[in-house]
Amino acid sequence: MKILITGGSGLIGRHFINAFQQPYQFTVLTRNSQKAKKLLPQGVEFIEQLPEQNYFEVIINLAGEPIVDKRWTSAQKEAICQSRWQITEQVVEMIARATTKPSCLISGSAIGYYGETGDNLTHEDAQVSQFDFAHSLCKKWEDIALKAAEYCRVVLLRTGVVLANDGGALDKMRLPFSLGLGGKLGNGQQYMSWIHIEDMIHAIQFCMLTASIQGAINCTSPQASTNVAFTKALGRQFHRSTFFSVPEFMLKLLMGQGAGLLLTSQNIYPQKLLEQGFDFNHSNLKYALADLL
Repeated sequence: MKILITGGSGLIGRHFINAFQQPYQFTVLTRNSQKAKKLLPQGVEFIEQLPEQNYFEVIINLAGEPIVDKRWTSAQKEAICQSRWQITEQVVEMIARATTKPSCLISGSAIGYYGETGDNLTHEDAQVSQFDFAHSLCKKWEDIALKAAEYCRVVLLRTGVVLANDGGALDKMRLPFSLGLGGKLGNGQQYMSWIHIEDMIHAIQFCMLTASIQGAINCTSPQASTNVAFTKALGRQFHRSTFFSVPEFMLKLLMGQGAGLLLTSQNIYPQKLLEQGFDFNHSNLKYALADLL
């Protein structure tokens, strides 16, 4: 099976390629082939622009500017949006003009789509009541990808906090927690919906191979955790106390509007994956962290 991946050198993309390079043939769209070659295994092909025709059976669209690495200035929010919207538009245009269509387009999104959900267990068909930046970003991203539904099956990956041992959120937490400086964010009662990287990449493969799956899919563990519970579980893995806390005003001072990603409560449930028979290997936070640290 020939698979095109945009964002293939990112956290999810490189784990997917490393896990499944044996059965599949990967082509990665990248702005920097030399850099990508250092991150990905031999046998991967690299292109720096999309071809006029589609030569792929599956397209996995994961490209986008990192969302929490920089303060959300107006310019940075525009970069976050356009880095997702533009490449998705280009992928859809390639599919539309191609003589041979892919069997499916699997396109990125995020649980930011739902906004604040409080304690409510939130499925894919939940009504959204908070139309903030994260929702607007994800809504347009998804709407662009869904234009391809005229030509192929489209799956939208509404992804939570991805836990991995070589990047992402856990990598940023490693140093402060290992030094005993980790602590809750705000009041700590907000729900964090997370997923182990292994479950994430297997969920993508499951969606790829399961023809009955289409539309939005929540890529999160069935067991969301409050921030304070997550903090304590992570502290136990490092055998360190977690007495510190970062007040809400301090997060907003440091991160601006982006602090909302850390303070918003999202109790997201992977209803569609479970209904389709997907089996999570890492649904318990304690054991997921032990596996990664």
